[in-house]
Amino acid sequence: MTTTPTTRIHPMIAVAAVSLTLVSLVGAASIAGLLPSSHATPDTAPLVANAAPQTSAPLVAQEARRPVVEHRTVVHHVTPQVRRVDSNGDSVQAPVAQAPAPAPAPVAQNSPLGMGIGAVVGGLIGNQVGGGKGKTAATIAGVVGGAYVGNEIAKKN
Repeated sequence: MTTTPTTRIHPMIAVAAVSLTLVSLVGAASIAGLLPSSHATPDTAPLVANAAPQTSAPLVAQEARRPVVEHRTVVHHVTPQVRRVDSNGDSVQAPVAQAPAPAPAPVAQNSPLGMGIGAVVGGLIGNQVGGGKGKTAATIAGVVGGAYVGNEIAKKN
């Protein structure tokens, strides 16, 4: 009678793999903006860490809050001057009209759909290559490469 050892995965390894996958998917969804964000406002009431009992001695004034300073970028536009000579021979300076600066191009956003489709296609193609540990490595490389290529294609469209 011959017995073959079973190669079952340990339940704790399976739980760890599922939890890692779930945390990764939630993180990717958060980065991609698929999860709603918090609309909480910061509490402006002062916090009392250690409340000391009131004494008859005068209390030390609490540190006054500094006002919020907003920094803004100041842009100075300088119009070039052109010297012209009028009919009397006097030089006259006249401003030159400038074309408005072009608007900045919009930044392409990451596409979760493009990454997902690319990862699936890349994983399927990578799974067709090699055998054993090489097949696993090729599948992982296919998933990563496919996600990148899918995202770039989605950005361009």
